[in-house]
Amino acid sequence: MTPDSSGAVSADKPWVGLSLSGAKSLRPDNAVAALLVTEDGRYVMQLRDLIPNIFFPGHWGCFGGGVVPGESPVEALKRELSEEIEFVPDGVSEFTRFDFDFSRLGHSAVYRIYFVVRITENIMNKFILHEGSRLAAFTGEELLDSCRVTPYDAVAIWMHMSAQRFNSA
Repeated sequence: MTPDSSGAVSADKPWVGLSLSGAKSLRPDNAVAALLVTEDGRYVMQLRDLIPNIFFPGHWGCFGGGVVPGESPVEALKRELSEEIEFVPDGVSEFTRFDFDFSRLGHSAVYRIYFVVRITENIMNKFILHEGSRLAAFTGEELLDSCRVTPYDAVAIWMHMSAQRFNSA
């Protein structure tokens, strides 16, 4: 079973349909990601290509990518969004940072920083997709309940949509 055109999969078998045979080696790097949030609170995501040499092929994921040496995370985010959807945001707000230790796999520790980027429907309609097989906007509930989402992006989205629960203590 593979994801349907929406990226939906069976909730009880999220990895079915993903073949890693013949996969090339992966190299973790520092990365940035955009939580592109529409005025009505939906998240704009890309359906990652079904190619074995990327992290989480065939999953819905946030736009973003690697940080080039000498580049700040904000510069990397703007470059990645420009390359992927021809969009350079005016303002971004750092939301959270995840650190991953790959030392037991022969690599160093890396980070993934998430930025909130608020967009209008008009801006979203001007996106020109250059990476991934499609883009779409989802409510957080749709993403987490019905779509195959990259695990770290799912956690960031859950944190973002649950922010008021953390602030109510």
